[in-house]
Amino acid sequence: MPLAPRVAVVIPCRNDAVYLEACLAALAAQTHPADEVIVVDNASSDDSAAVARRFGATVLREDEVGIWPAAARGYDAALEGADIIARLDADSRPHPDWVARLVRAFVADPTLGVLTGGAEFYGGSPLQNYLGERWYIGGGHYWIRKWLGIPLVFGSNFAMRTRVWERVRDQVDRGNARIHDDLDLTIRLRSSDGVRYDPQLRMPVSARPVQTLGGLSRRVFKVASTFAASWPEGAAWRRAELEGRLRDEPDADGEWAPELSPGS
Repeated sequence: MPLAPRVAVVIPCRNDAVYLEACLAALAAQTHPADEVIVVDNASSDDSAAVARRFGATVLREDEVGIWPAAARGYDAALEGADIIARLDADSRPHPDWVARLVRAFVADPTLGVLTGGAEFYGGSPLQNYLGERWYIGGGHYWIRKWLGIPLVFGSNFAMRTRVWERVRDQVDRGNARIHDDLDLTIRLRSSDGVRYDPQLRMPVSARPVQTLGGLSRRVFKVASTFAASWPEGAAWRRAELEGRLRDEPDADGEWAPELSPGS
């Protein structure tokens, strides 16, 4: 990877033009601008695509409705010219140094394959924002790491080297619109991919997911359906078996793969 890696930011978007405009304005104000911003218009009926074009983003159309089909389409397009694929959502509001922090982290650590962070909720009541950050996102980070042995990749705030997506793009359930794409991606990762959680890498996101009991319940229940769809890859015994086999096999260059600790 060159000293100044090329960064493509992927934003799946469905009927979120107002939020998208604020997100793109925040990306335009980055201290280290992204080399490309890819907005995947997921069959929107509003002017999301027009907003994206006004900010100079690359606009792709994905008619299969669902976050995984839209996100995967964007990741595939980013492979053409990027070294790092960054991801956020239309309602994300990246801090001005978000891209710069990503670049510094990947340049500093060649073993780093995926970097993810936490959330700062906006738009809800103080209690909703607190529960969203501490219970919904924070709890997800805690329990997923205990179960999988690596940090949860938070879909509104993460970046990965293109080599990671090239490895897992045919393993993830990319056409399944009924699961959490970020959790499904996490399940397909392994410790040797170099997955790291940085608690200082914070992302302001809308409190919409935690403002109604129905919306929150749907998202929590999708965790079970995501594990069911990926079974048995998400089983602790299966992951331990795979990690053990990887430690005993040489890599593509004939060298024995280094043993990386989970979450390294």
